[in-house]
Amino acid sequence: MIRRRDFLGLVSLAAFGAALAGCAPAGSAVDTAKARAGAMDGFGLGTTFKATTPLNYTFLFNDNPAYAYKKDWMFWQKLTSMTNVTLNPTIVPLSDFEQKRSLLLSSGNAPQIIAKTYPGQETPYVSSGAVLPVSDYVNLMPNFQDKVKKWKLEPEIEGLRQQDGKYYVLPGLHEELWPDYTVAVRKDILDQHGITVPTTWDGFRDMLRQLKQAYPNSIPFSDRFNGNSILNIAATAFGTVAGWGLVNGLVFDQSGKKFRFGPASDNFKALLEYFHSLVSEGLMDKESFTQSDDQAVQKFVSGKSFVISTNSQTIVTYRQSMNQSLGTGKFAISKITVPGGPAGNVIGGSRLENGIMLNASVAKNDDFVALIQFIDWLFYSDEGLEFSKWGVKGTTYEKGADGKRTLEPGINYLGLNPKGTKDLRVDYGFSQGNFAYGGTTELLQSMMSDEELTFQRNMKSKTPTATAPPIPYSDADREQATLTLTPLKDTASQNALKFITGQRSLDEFSAFVSELQAKGLSKYEDLANKAYSDYAKSHS
Repeated sequence: MIRRRDFLGLVSLAAFGAALAGCAPAGSAVDTAKARAGAMDGFGLGTTFKATTPLNYTFLFNDNPAYAYKKDWMFWQKLTSMTNVTLNPTIVPLSDFEQKRSLLLSSGNAPQIIAKTYPGQETPYVSSGAVLPVSDYVNLMPNFQDKVKKWKLEPEIEGLRQQDGKYYVLPGLHEELWPDYTVAVRKDILDQHGITVPTTWDGFRDMLRQLKQAYPNSIPFSDRFNGNSILNIAATAFGTVAGWGLVNGLVFDQSGKKFRFGPASDNFKALLEYFHSLVSEGLMDKESFTQSDDQAVQKFVSGKSFVISTNSQTIVTYRQSMNQSLGTGKFAISKITVPGGPAGNVIGGSRLENGIMLNASVAKNDDFVALIQFIDWLFYSDEGLEFSKWGVKGTTYEKGADGKRTLEPGINYLGLNPKGTKDLRVDYGFSQGNFAYGGTTELLQSMMSDEELTFQRNMKSKTPTATAPPIPYSDADREQATLTLTPLKDTASQNALKFITGQRSLDEFSAFVSELQAKGLSKYEDLANKAYSDYAKSHS
């Protein structure tokens, strides 16, 4: 599961509070006093939503091949029986999802509910009016409002706002930061040679050097994800952005109150120098940035390498493969706490998760209020989130008097119940990514192994980086920024690889920055800072 949480915000409690507390503003497209077919009169916190008449909504469904769509999933059946709502999915393969979503929205044929949308991905559809300004209607969403207020999520929510002051995506909401990606190490090998698990990136390099010394013919670290994961998590500790975290390339200078293009900074150069040292010393496989995931995984599970990027799901599959390749009980691997670096023992990210957009056409529905109530229950109520994640009490799981949930004996989920012959996602449709995101820390951690809980506790020792302010471009400036960003990102990514692998000398970093300037670096920064400044002035 690739998690991207990069579109963050600035505190503006007064503006957000008014949006939460008030009714839909003047000029809103929906008269919510009339569009109440199927709606509940007493819907509120603790209420299980059930439409007063059968309702049907179309839904853009991201089909993950690991747990591919099935029409007869229990999820669909129970959702309809509980809520009186039937979802009619448009099935789109994971590999084509973003492109297909764009085509559907551009053509006006998108389903009413558009799932799996990360904050920031809604921006291209705002000016065309293809998606609904959902912030106009959060007054109809008691569960959403409650979590935003209780978890003090206003800064993150503020970052969703466009130039008009509205936001167009309903994100998943986490109570706390949820780090997932790090590196897995062969703990048995480290223990065998008395090598300490590192706490800093310098210590990480020392660990690799010791492994190299113990196994001179090896390359200790051969990575997957084309290097995007390791560069992303390391960049935070170096005070910059890279890999999956590159996104718009911008880093906010809290002291100067300006956005800067991260790859043009000294911090980015330091990051490149660090990874270049790993490659040049034979500690990191240069193929990490080009090889397939399967190739990287095979090197690790066969014992040819000792370190690889991982998350809570992939480490389970590594163990399953290594039981076959090395033998059960013949190895030990573990997730390490993400190391600290020059920027400190910090953690980046947002508590906002991927969420949904609504097709603007739903504003014409006479059951509009019921739709919003249904979404609030399914995606934001504790009951709805528990249902999406665990399924049906007494059928897929049990819940003890102490509140602890356990899967039924015949059902497995990511190794929680390895003897189970059925899979919670594959066979029942629960805990799959179109619905089961966000929620309390307790719910999130209820499906974590003891190892993962330890990792989460250790990551709490880190200091969250400051939230960046929003950059709500005008339509014209957004188009210019998008056009300028593409060659900047391409140049940054391509040259980062060259610098790291030695195809280009780091002595040429200044020349690289000049190349970025020639591709519109200053113009791109100016557009971002203008949008930030204008918005800050108008909402001060």
